Amino acid sequence: MFGGERLSRLGAFSPQFPDAEALHRGLAHWNHRRLAPALPSADWREALDEDLRMQRIEGAFIEQFRSHIAPLVEDAPTDPDGFVAWFEALKDHGPGQWDPLFDWLEGQASMEDLKWFLTQEAAGEAGFDDLVAMTQVKVLDRAKLELARNYWDEMGRGRASGMHGPMLARTVETFELTPTIDATLWQSLCLANLMTAFATTRRYVYQSIGALGVVELTAPTRVACVDAGLKRLGAPPEARKYFALHAQLDIEHSKAWNAEALHPLVSADPACARHIAEGAVMRLICGEQCFETYRAHLWAHVHPVVYAAE
Repeated sequence: MFGGERLSRLGAFSPQFPDAEALHRGLAHWNHRRLAPALPSADWREALDEDLRMQRIEGAFIEQFRSHIAPLVEDAPTDPDGFVAWFEALKDHGPGQWDPLFDWLEGQASMEDLKWFLTQEAAGEAGFDDLVAMTQVKVLDRAKLELARNYWDEMGRGRASGMHGPMLARTVETFELTPTIDATLWQSLCLANLMTAFATTRRYVYQSIGALGVVELTAPTRVACVDAGLKRLGAPPEARKYFALHAQLDIEHSKAWNAEALHPLVSADPACARHIAEGAVMRLICGEQCFETYRAHLWAHVHPVVYAAE
């Protein structure tokens, strides 16, 4: 049982990237290189050529994905109140919501199961703070202020100990996890590649706002389950802090994002509603595919008869 094959045929495949796994590993390695701080070098022209080639590959995947989900967003309202209501309904009815994986992580998974899950999640983490920072460039003032407030929370409101990214890093260190691109399922890499493409490409700025907003909307219930599972197994509070914090904080983040970013953006330009909706649905589908694939891996030893036949 492999699971998570819904997106396996989307992309510009080639001898270099013959399938989805190779494609998303290639994009992940490229994103890691291009976003890392660097110094001027003599081969900058060659680097630009490579970036253009990879941007075309990235763009082909995103555009095929947009076509794939077009029927799911064609009825998204374009009035601000209606759109926010449609968006908020994704919490209950969007792809991947209430996946049984998370109840299992909370109540039945072993510590080794949770470590494997956390390793996949850490390797596929694109960095919410950086995604917000890149997305906010030149957006409408009211939305920009909300993204700024969100970013400031991600930055621990100026305290290094409260920064969210390092909190997750401390969890990784506590459990001595070793996340790497090449040891990560391609579905998890696909999720990070999607979020990175949205945030770094200005034609996808509204998709990025939708994708980031739907993370805030839907994450609290999942991270609460992870926190509870870790607590059940005796994990120290410091290792659980990232999940315990987001189980509460993201609820307020979501309310503010919807009221102060989505509502004014759709009020100013109703045409952007569909693009925000696309980003949200695409992000949820990527999560859905991760959860399905994680279950296939983690439950193979729990339900061996079921998975042996697939």
